Amino acid sequence: MFNYLCLPMELHPIEAGNFKLDGGAMFGVVPKSIWSKTNPADNNNMIDIAARCLLIEDGKRLTLIDTGMGNKQSDKFFGYYYPWGEHKLESSLNNKGFHKDDITDVFLSHLHFDHCGGAIQWNKNKTGYEPSFKNATYWSNTNHWDWATKPNRREKASFLVENIIPIQESGQLNFVESYDGDFLESKKMNFDIFFADGHTEKQMIPHINYKGKKVVFMADLLPTAGHLPLPFVMGYDTRPLLTMPEKEKFLNLAANNNYYLFLEHDAHNPIITVKHTDRGVRLDECFTINEFFN
Repeated sequence: MFNYLCLPMELHPIEAGNFKLDGGAMFGVVPKSIWSKTNPADNNNMIDIAARCLLIEDGKRLTLIDTGMGNKQSDKFFGYYYPWGEHKLESSLNNKGFHKDDITDVFLSHLHFDHCGGAIQWNKNKTGYEPSFKNATYWSNTNHWDWATKPNRREKASFLVENIIPIQESGQLNFVESYDGDFLESKKMNFDIFFADGHTEKQMIPHINYKGKKVVFMADLLPTAGHLPLPFVMGYDTRPLLTMPEKEKFLNLAANNNYYLFLEHDAHNPIITVKHTDRGVRLDECFTINEFFN
């Protein structure tokens, strides 16, 4: 078990597993001849995707942002997503010196299965489900929770009942504060939150102050570095015409203030910065995990 000490905040990237998604779906109307320059596809048109979570160690609080797909779905289900590599959520936590029972908070950017699946696991006898993190408070927001538990037909396949309802039934569910506008200076969390509605209703983008830097967990507002141009919007987004101004607003802030963007889904570019150019905001620098955190 982890022994808490009063130490400065530390961030720990937690790799929950790599998979693949259809490149066309990931880039919407953008032609393959363009998006494949940054995100090359295999013979099945699939591109590399990560499920890179982030653990915030802050005093006695250990907050895990997102949890990947988990491992409770069927082989048929995972067969659609071509898992690759050796990363797993629990072993990644263990490699950083933590156990699942040490986690005090699980913050879910949104409730699509690739972001919250690892939050719930089979019980011992596989007769039902239970929280993967038995000592944690699970965080969502009221608007997104209502959206996910009463899903539209477009997103229903991404909001899996077995990933969501057991959180509520466990009694461990909590919601961030009410908010006015698209930015919340949260007193309940140890970071601020930007809300974005283009991908799904009230997706939460954490902004973390870390050793004099602003680290932003990008979730699906910016899936990969290849999605920086404004029209490069995923086919999965429910409101693509809203994603573009949300991205524009955020990326201008990121370029103006030298934010470090932690990319949950980019298998090859974990952390980037951006800059203003005559073509809009574009990539500035890429950092490996070791370069940034060591």
